[in-house]
Amino acid sequence: MAYLIKIKNIKDEKGSIGIIDNPDSLPFKIKRILFIKDSIETRGSHAHKKTIQALICIRGSSEIYTNNGKIKETFILDSPEKCLIVNPEDWHTMKNYSIDSVLLAIGSEYYDPEDYIKEEPKND
Repeated sequence: MAYLIKIKNIKDEKGSIGIIDNPDSLPFKIKRILFIKDSIETRGSHAHKKTIQALICIRGSSEIYTNNGKIKETFILDSPEKCLIVNPEDWHTMKNYSIDSVLLAIGSEYYDPEDYIKEEPKND
């Protein structure tokens, strides 16, 4: 089941710094990083066999819908201090981006097309 964690943030007179100290911050070793920007379309629409993801909206906001076959949830990522952990069984979509949105996705596995599950689960 997807869940939110808080990203460590240090503020001072110079500004703010968000810190991810792996392995203390995330429940996996980082193998892949990508970001989504300038998007107006729904992205994602899949689950994984192995990959765990951490999603952070580092600018603006976006909406993340998850469905693990038992629970459907919608998360609003609107702060770089919010990090959504998406487990492999969490079918997910990302949508409703603010105009300035930059969504960072951090993955536990390297890209593998065989890892993707395209069909949304049927809920009990």
